[in-house]
Amino acid sequence: TWNSLRILLVTSTSWFISKVEEVLNDWKLIGSCLGRPLEKGIFTSGIWEERSDEISFADFKFSVTHHYLVQESTDKEGKDEELEDAIPQAMQDLLCMNNDFPPRAHCLVRWYGLREFVVIAPAAHSDAVLSESKCNLLLSSVSMALGNTGCQVPLFVQIHHKWRRMYVGECQGPGVRTDFEMVHLRKVPNQYTHLSGLLDIFKSKIGCPLTPLPPVSIAVRFTYVLQDWQQCFWPQQPPDIDALVGGEVGGLEFGKLPFGACEDPISELHLAATWPDLTEGIIVDNDVYSDLDPIQAPHWSVRVRKADNPQCLLGDFVTEFFKICRRKESSDEILGRSTFEEEGREIADITHALSKLTEPTPVPIHKLSVSNMVHTAKKKIRKHRGVEESPLSNDVLNAILLFLFPDAASEKPFNGNTSSENSNPPPESEDYTLYNQFKSAPSDSLTYKLALCLCMINFYHGGLKGVAHLWQEFVLEMRFRWENNFLIPGLASGPPDLRCCLLHQKLQMLNCCIERKKARDEGKKTSPSENVANVYPGDGGKAGGCLRAAEKEKGEAGKSWDSWSDSEEEFFECLSDAEELKGDGQESGRKGAAKEVVNLKPEGRLHQHGRLTLLHSGEPLYIPVTQEPAPMTEDLLEEQSEVLAKLGTSAEGAHLRARMQSACLLSDMESFKAANPGCFLEDFVRWYSPRDYIEEEVTDEKGNVVLRGELSARMKIPSNMWVEAWETAKPVPARRQRRLFDDTREAEKVLHYLAMQKPADLSRHLLPCVIHAAVLKVKEEESLENVPSVQKVIKQVIAHSSKARHFPGPEDKKLEDIILQITSAEAVIARARSLKAKFATEQCEPEEKQDLERFISCLLEQPEVSVTGAGRGHAGRIIHKLFVNAQRAATMAPPDDELKRPGGQEERRPSSVSDFPPPAGRELILRACVPRPAPYSKALPQRLYSVLTKEDFRLAGAFSSDTSFF
Repeated sequence: TWNSLRILLVTSTSWFISKVEEVLNDWKLIGSCLGRPLEKGIFTSGIWEERSDEISFADFKFSVTHHYLVQESTDKEGKDEELEDAIPQAMQDLLCMNNDFPPRAHCLVRWYGLREFVVIAPAAHSDAVLSESKCNLLLSSVSMALGNTGCQVPLFVQIHHKWRRMYVGECQGPGVRTDFEMVHLRKVPNQYTHLSGLLDIFKSKIGCPLTPLPPVSIAVRFTYVLQDWQQCFWPQQPPDIDALVGGEVGGLEFGKLPFGACEDPISELHLAATWPDLTEGIIVDNDVYSDLDPIQAPHWSVRVRKADNPQCLLGDFVTEFFKICRRKESSDEILGRSTFEEEGREIADITHALSKLTEPTPVPIHKLSVSNMVHTAKKKIRKHRGVEESPLSNDVLNAILLFLFPDAASEKPFNGNTSSENSNPPPESEDYTLYNQFKSAPSDSLTYKLALCLCMINFYHGGLKGVAHLWQEFVLEMRFRWENNFLIPGLASGPPDLRCCLLHQKLQMLNCCIERKKARDEGKKTSPSENVANVYPGDGGKAGGCLRAAEKEKGEAGKSWDSWSDSEEEFFECLSDAEELKGDGQESGRKGAAKEVVNLKPEGRLHQHGRLTLLHSGEPLYIPVTQEPAPMTEDLLEEQSEVLAKLGTSAEGAHLRARMQSACLLSDMESFKAANPGCFLEDFVRWYSPRDYIEEEVTDEKGNVVLRGELSARMKIPSNMWVEAWETAKPVPARRQRRLFDDTREAEKVLHYLAMQKPADLSRHLLPCVIHAAVLKVKEEESLENVPSVQKVIKQVIAHSSKARHFPGPEDKKLEDIILQITSAEAVIARARSLKAKFATEQCEPEEKQDLERFISCLLEQPEVSVTGAGRGHAGRIIHKLFVNAQRAATMAPPDDELKRPGGQEERRPSSVSDFPPPAGRELILRACVPRPAPYSKALPQRLYSVLTKEDFRLAGAFSSDTSFF
């Protein structure tokens, strides 16, 4: 049995060695290869790569990882002899001083200064190698694999628990070998807490037979931690006591976002004082006395430790609003269904209460806002509910409504034009047009302001109930404005802007309806707009539409609805299709139609064309008054597209689809026939789509050159839709046609849509506006601090938002990532302000201020920054002062300002108070190049790294030996 176990163990070991050799061969780590000398700081600034594989030892799985610094190798031509005698690259790197104590690197790189190494560690979910016999077995297997392959890359084996980071390894070369050993302790022996004790360990381990021993090179690094910032002013702005919103002190002004960290985002400052090259004998450091004074160190470097997830106001503001997206309750459920059931009778006819208030006498518009007009109608309601149950107080609600609807406080009615406020970017700026990429709304629009108000209500005033309450009041205001013909402020005139969010489009649609209704009620002509013949795609339709719009604009100011009779001011519903077909059935051919219309009186003329005449009668051609095409929001366009797609590709479906799309064309044909009795299709095409009427010069029988025209090829296609529409069209002026855009129906649809929105739907609609506002706020704050990393984050947020902007919106994970990026940018700016306050940059001279700001910018971007001039430079003196003040605060000693006598002479500082606290970390690197193990052996590099912290002591040694004669 014992022999069987031995055979199994030997077989497993041989198989493991062969697998290691196979991996080393696959990665081409066989033989020697010398790279260029290491540049200073290359371990931090260079590119590190790694590759991994997995092997087994019996049933135990190991991962093999090759770590290496990307660097060009030296050309081998002409250097064969040198390479044969050269020691491995890893042994040469042990003595390199250019990269001691790298701030960001693998632990083996920091301990041994290696540019390339291989690590064999237990695979994930595998047991650690704890027993000494297993450790020795692995190390001997690694040694055999290195010897068999000739690999000169150091190979390490991880032992014990992973958190201890314990490694043993070996590096072999031609006649040389380096053993990597390690000691890790919790409790530090007293004799090893200083340089003298570590030198004794290093010399005894080397065991050099030479006398005297060659001098040992020493590199020392002490790290001091500053945690007490009490003496520093925290730059976060306090709440504005003068800003009273709803009776609350320090409330934000509506339309503005908070910004900054609620706590100091910089938790610690680490100062590393380094002595890069000392020689044994010129420095004293023992348990009694030490020459290592940090203020005298030739090199200082600083790093800052950032607070973990500091609370940031803007990030919390946006995050809390985003949480509403996950709620499922309706407004009635949030505010209390039973309450609304009791109030149903009072609210059911609230529109009549509004109309009664406006019927007797004209009331200025500043008295017509919902907050004032509905006050009387709500008196009975509030008796049932009570003021204390209302989520929003009257003061807060009135302040919000006046902010959203500034025309309610003005004697002059809103005229439909929007104007940018001083706080908003100008319309031609890049910041203003960001809404295109976010699909939000312009920063001076009502939708944008509403999003900010709802955000503030959710965060400061009432939470979700406050959001539901404000939304109901907003919907009531929209209803009131529609019924009383008051335009909605903060919305650009014209059709819905499809680049904006859907809610903004709905509000624009409602404004269009109010504008149409207002114009009709006041008896004024609505301005004709460009109506492009888009039934057949092509350049002809576009050119015709532009020409027609230009012609209409010439005579737009000359005619109004007042010139027509009162009986014709309204749009009338036209006859049904059956009646039209019945009437059209009596017509046969152009000649019969011309006879019937020759006695018709022209109606609905806008103005004379100017140069065109009717082809057959020679009468001047008149531009008709036409209906404006119906504006549409993106959801209506999608719905229309789905309906048209469902008609299929059959002939009947295509015909029906064409008729549905030709409603505007049919209306324009009827208006044209009414304005030009006796006209034909050719006349209409010449005005509506000139490129579909082809004219060419021909020679008649008498030899004269004349122009002859005919319809284009597409107009001559059998069953052409234009021809069918022309034959169907009756001479009916626009004012008596069925309306292409039923503003009453569309307005009610919009109002119903708004009333049915749940808070979750509302927040998803407005979240792009909130993110848009947050980005503008970050850009505004960043412009004051000039932090390059924040500029990159802003570009990433804009790019990600452009990809995930469409409602019903992207996945929540994408939105969370965008909000997280905004929060991280806010934290970076808060850190920059915190460091500027600590370094008192505002109190410096311009040149020193510029250097300090550059230094602070590097602290935010880099893991560790060198201090120019160490403790004697400007930044070094400030850091020294911070430590001194912290030490005096800890020992209750008076500050520097109180150490001066009345006569101006400074008293001597008490010797009991040190400028710096005890170092939180002590790192030492001892190097020597001595022969081992015999006096005649080759002199090889020896290295010992030591780190001492409060609860950790580690020794990492690399000891080289000449194996030529041993």
